[in-house]
Amino acid sequence: MIEFKKILVPYDFTENAAKVIPHAISLSQKYDATICFMHVVEDLARWGIGAYVPHLPLDSFKKEALEGARQAMDTFCAEELGSCASVRKILSAGDPVEEILKTIEQEAIDLVIMATHGRKGLEHTIFGSVAENVLRRSSAPVLTINPHTVKK
Repeated sequence: MIEFKKILVPYDFTENAAKVIPHAISLSQKYDATICFMHVVEDLARWGIGAYVPHLPLDSFKKEALEGARQAMDTFCAEELGSCASVRKILSAGDPVEEILKTIEQEAIDLVIMATHGRKGLEHTIFGSVAENVLRRSSAPVLTINPHTVKK
């Protein structure tokens, strides 16, 4: 029998991402699993490679962004995940896809649950799809949920 003991939920604090939370809670209760709730602060330095970018204090920006994400995550977990027996919060900085994939391996994740955002056209070309890239490269099963079809 397949069992899920660690469920990773990458979360970007958007309304779309919030719509997968009930699915994660339901599965965590069914399998008595830990929800590993993860947020990745994107590394802005990678966007300046090969181009002139005025000097910005990126280290202090990253520190402030991580602290803001930690506070937002604490608030969200207290309000929305209070019914879960076991929640673990993970914060990291870097490329979201790479950080999620690294966490899957390091934490021995059994299942990933994430929203698709439905970007199209130029926006998809420029930003790509985190869900699509994680789905293609993950060693763990990935449950993607179209947030536009979730009934509230």
